Amino acid sequence: MSAAVRYESADRIGTITLDRPDNRNSMTPELLDAFALAVAAARADREARCVVITGTGSCFSAGADFKSVLQRDDHGRTPDERSYAMYEPFLSVLDLEVPVIAACNGHTVGGGFGLSLVCDLRIGAREAKYGANFTRLGLAPGMAISYLLPRIVGPQRAAELMFTGRTVDGDEAARLGILLEAVPAAEVRTRAYELATMIAANAPTAMRLTKRTFYRGLGWDVRGGARAEAYPQAETLATADATEGIAALLAKRAPVFTGR
Repeated sequence: MSAAVRYESADRIGTITLDRPDNRNSMTPELLDAFALAVAAARADREARCVVITGTGSCFSAGADFKSVLQRDDHGRTPDERSYAMYEPFLSVLDLEVPVIAACNGHTVGGGFGLSLVCDLRIGAREAKYGANFTRLGLAPGMAISYLLPRIVGPQRAAELMFTGRTVDGDEAARLGILLEAVPAAEVRTRAYELATMIAANAPTAMRLTKRTFYRGLGWDVRGGARAEAYPQAETLATADATEGIAALLAKRAPVFTGR
């Protein structure tokens, strides 16, 4: 079987591709481990001046695989540590010194939505859905979404999206500033590579230092945000409401929450 995530490089542009379309590029242990290796390969590629992250199939990433595991293996870790470990491979994107573009070829939800938010720029499919539906599943968010989304779209709009758990299409995502641009799905990669080519033509040292200074000026602490989320996510994961929310999702019915 081919790798769940692969890294390729050409013309000073690296590409990380999530390649489990049959499972909606969801966060299985296999995909997460392969993603960490792909990011490590991108970091080691000194020729790459920009990195594009994309997926195959109809999803960029649907986030957690609710038929698989929702926390990483125990190994003596506390519940919040296991929740944080679930997102750690995706958070490794933060270690890339060059600009990173999310080419959201399809649905971008939950942890997959968080993956897009840790990228510097996002081009997305107009037809796709974007958002953090955690509350609809009886869960608190993860992947630093509650940290990043208010800083991207503003507190009130982020509150509305996170409290309702609704998703938005590409056009609304672009209006809100979640996406830089929304284009037809068939054009997402083309537009992302056009943007990547413009970035890769610039002086590499200046680009790396510009990115570093940019986020330092914003006081960015994404991993701190993700760690803070890990506690309530682990707490909610142990509730009856989370069990109900996940069961309802898999059964394609409305959940009935009881507050327990």
